[in-house]
Amino acid sequence: MQQPRIEYKDITKRFMQNGGGEGSAIVAVEDVTLSIKDKEVVSLIGPSGCGKSTLLNMGSGLYPPSEGEVKVDGERVSGPNDHVAFMLQKDLLLPWRTIRQNVELGQEIKGTPGKQRRERARELLEKCHLGQFADHYPHQLSGGMRQRAALARTLAVDPTVLLMDEPFSALDAQTKMILQQDLAETLEREGKTALFITHDLAESVALSDRILVMSQRPGTIISEIVVDIPGRGNPMERRHQRKVADYVGELMELLHVGDQAAGDEI
Repeated sequence: MQQPRIEYKDITKRFMQNGGGEGSAIVAVEDVTLSIKDKEVVSLIGPSGCGKSTLLNMGSGLYPPSEGEVKVDGERVSGPNDHVAFMLQKDLLLPWRTIRQNVELGQEIKGTPGKQRRERARELLEKCHLGQFADHYPHQLSGGMRQRAALARTLAVDPTVLLMDEPFSALDAQTKMILQQDLAETLEREGKTALFITHDLAESVALSDRILVMSQRPGTIISEIVVDIPGRGNPMERRHQRKVADYVGELMELLHVGDQAAGDEI
C-alpha cells in the first residue's frame, strides 16, 4: 500500500484564551484523521472558524497539535520542513525584490547556488506566464500576476506537498478562473500533492480529486466526496460537466447553506 504524502492522525488542537485558567481553552479541531496520497489534490471546505487553516498550520509545522500527529512522507512534523510549502491568500511578495528575486527567496534561504536558483526561477516564471516580468517589482504587477509569482515561489523549493489557504479568494471572478486553470495544469505537470482550502464550492469541485467537509467548531471531518469527473488538470473544461451542479448541491446540503443566517460565510 502506498504511503500517504501527508497524514493527520487523531488530531485535536486547543488554544488557550487570555488568562489560561481552567476551562479557558478553545478547541479548534477535534479528532481529525485524514490522508492524501501522492499527486492527489484534496479540497477542504467548511464553515468559517471551523479550523481549516489550523490544520494547514499544523501540516506546515508552524505549531504542533495538542493531541495526535501529522506526518509528511512518513516523517512526523515537528517544525517547518523542506517537504511542505505554504501558499496564502495574500501573495506576501517582498516589495524591494524583483519578481525573480522573490521566486528565488526560498532557494536562497536553503543555500542553493545562485546560478541554479536563477535557472529554476526563470523556468517557473516562464511556465507561470511571467517570463517577461522577471525584473519587475511587485507593485508593477496586477493581483493575478502577483499570485502567479507567489505560486512560482512556492514551487521553486520543490516541495512534495503544497498547502494552499484560499489563494484566489481576493481576485475577481475572471482572474480567479484563469489562475485555477494555471494551478491545475501546474500541479498536473509538476506531479505535486496539494491540500487546498476554499469557500468556493464550484472551485473545490473543479480542482479536486476529493473534497473533505468539516463541521462547525470544533471542526472534524463529517463527509468525504470523491469527484468522479474526468479532467482534473483542466478545470475550465470540467466546469461544463453536468455533474458539477450535483456536487455543489450536495456540498450545500452538507454545509446547511439554506440554514445559515443572512450574511454568514460558508
